[in-house]
Amino acid sequence: MGIYCEQGPALLEQQSDVTLKKHKQKLNGPRTVRGHHGSQRPGQFREQLPGTMFIVGGWTPKDPSCPVERFCPLYNEWRLMAPMPGRRGDVAVCALAGMIYAVGGRDDVTCVSNVEKYDPETNEWSREASLSSPRSGVCVLEMDGYMYTLGGYDGTACTNTVERFDPELKSWTKLSPMRQSRTGAAAAVLDGFLYVMGGTDGDTPLSSVERFNPLDGTWQTCVPMGTPRERPGCAVYLGCLYVAGGRDELLLQLSTVEKFDPNTLHWTPIPRMRNKRHQVSLLVFGERLLAVGGCDGTSNLRTIETYNPDTNTWRHFGSMKASHPGGQGVLVKT
Repeated sequence: MGIYCEQGPALLEQQSDVTLKKHKQKLNGPRTVRGHHGSQRPGQFREQLPGTMFIVGGWTPKDPSCPVERFCPLYNEWRLMAPMPGRRGDVAVCALAGMIYAVGGRDDVTCVSNVEKYDPETNEWSREASLSSPRSGVCVLEMDGYMYTLGGYDGTACTNTVERFDPELKSWTKLSPMRQSRTGAAAAVLDGFLYVMGGTDGDTPLSSVERFNPLDGTWQTCVPMGTPRERPGCAVYLGCLYVAGGRDELLLQLSTVEKFDPNTLHWTPIPRMRNKRHQVSLLVFGERLLAVGGCDGTSNLRTIETYNPDTNTWRHFGSMKASHPGGQGVLVKT
């Protein structure tokens, strides 16, 4: 039940892509996985990989379990961990200082402001300081040792609220609001700027993009994406910002992908993913860009696919143990 399946190679297969080799750091010793020849010392994968990959949450009225999975490179498989204690959907997930934070969301009745912290070392959850107001569909990410939350839906309307969490002081600070109110957006840090893109204003999915400059605390409007996207996935990969999947203005799930080059300030489409993926997570793991989970409009996906920049193609790359409807992938740096 690991990442490997008949339709795709193991996640930790030997890397051979030419483009990725140019960006690859030298590793001590060969990379091996279970089932391959050679030996592997416990903990050696930690030296080779940038962190540990988790898939957190996923909630529907029929399945409110909010599971958590962790990829174990030593055994090349996914393992179920302690589930989220506060069962809720549309929760935002972020890794910060070796911990995983689950922010906001909604339960059966209303939006919530709860924040919970997961410790990968102890496999335990604990409560943290709550948001200033209940919100679901918040966009959250780490920047310069702080956690930023962007927008969200407060139960009545979409917001442009921006808050920053200090893990040492365990407190939130409000910052300059975004220019556009949005929920279900995507965000990433590129070249010192915090980019937020897409989402919905409550009526229609957005293609708009803006970026935050932490030095002066201001927001700037950027070139919009080619496609409106509600709840897409995004990641910084090989110096560009990649955005994939989501749902368009016709509420159709998307397989399309585009990338933003900060040098040309242009968005360029790249080949589609093999599957339509609404609420997909994009992660860079083992120097690969992975599209994890999501919904194709019919079912919640357990599958993972990877993008090869040399061949400019996507291919199947295994499966998780469970589906995570609305859950998010996160990489905890080690």
